[in-house]
Amino acid sequence: MKLISSAERNQLFESFAQDAFHLELRDDYSVPDEDGPFADWLRGVVDNSYMEPWTRMTRRVTGEGKSVRRVRVVTEPHTLYVQWEYATTPINEAAGEDIRWLPRRMLPSGLAFPVAGNDWWLFDNRTLAVGHFDENGRVLGSELITAPEVVAECIRVRDLLWNAALPHHEYKP
Repeated sequence: MKLISSAERNQLFESFAQDAFHLELRDDYSVPDEDGPFADWLRGVVDNSYMEPWTRMTRRVTGEGKSVRRVRVVTEPHTLYVQWEYATTPINEAAGEDIRWLPRRMLPSGLAFPVAGNDWWLFDNRTLAVGHFDENGRVLGSELITAPEVVAECIRVRDLLWNAALPHHEYKP
């Protein structure tokens, strides 16, 4: 399996036409760029400047009429990392991203997650960037998948979870 870097995956945001959707299934992400800001937040220091490249890109693409959406499937009570994500979500939303939350207890019974239960980005209902992580939760890269049957299953799961999830302003952990 060939993996692309996060930077290469982010290039997909330069070429999608209508919709970028992210399904997050992990309760913790060990993203090196976030280590310092997360540690600062744990100490009560808030500096969200590390988010600026993401929010700048999100403002640009949503300003062009494209949508950037995500569903976060989370365990309750939340891990510290998810608490931090919740606290920073208004910054994502102010940039134009639409974020919804789905507690695991509300998952449809019998739901089987495609692509081995990994997180994924779905671009324009045709290209998947499936995240892969090491045993410590560090990002290894993304696998690009365009197989119609895999994409179709992810579209089905996306639509199911999007409709079941709560918009950020309604979700009160």
